Amino acid sequence: MPTLADKRPVGFVPLGVFFFFGATMATFAAVTLAIPGTVLDQVWKLNPAGHAGLAPLGRIMAVPFLFLALVLLVAGIGWLRRRSWGWALGFVVITVNLVGDIFNLVVRREWTKGAVGVAIAGLLLIYMTRSGVRNYFQKRPRKAPETTVS
Repeated sequence: MPTLADKRPVGFVPLGVFFFFGATMATFAAVTLAIPGTVLDQVWKLNPAGHAGLAPLGRIMAVPFLFLALVLLVAGIGWLRRRSWGWALGFVVITVNLVGDIFNLVVRREWTKGAVGVAIAGLLLIYMTRSGVRNYFQKRPRKAPETTVS
């Protein structure tokens, strides 16, 4: 009989998809920074300030974005497989993002972007630390033992 810990929390799948979306966007950034001047550069029109800040740093910036993409991919896999390390990695990723948003808000005085980022990251962390979500990672369904037919 399913227990409360077995019931998937609302928002569980969307957050896992969010990690995969982040991995896709980080990969996109890495590719466009590593190979500038392609038609893919048009997407940077969505974030011209970000491109203006990263492009002068050159192709070397592709490396951190590839690392970020890998971390987000692994977090998404671990999250959707209900692994405790997936929860922990996701928590660290969102926490680091929150610190960056606070920096943008306080130091760089990017009020709108910083405030929105702090609000979103803060809400995600509140969601992730709710007992229903934490318990969902502690109680994973077990595989039934394999039986052999003689």
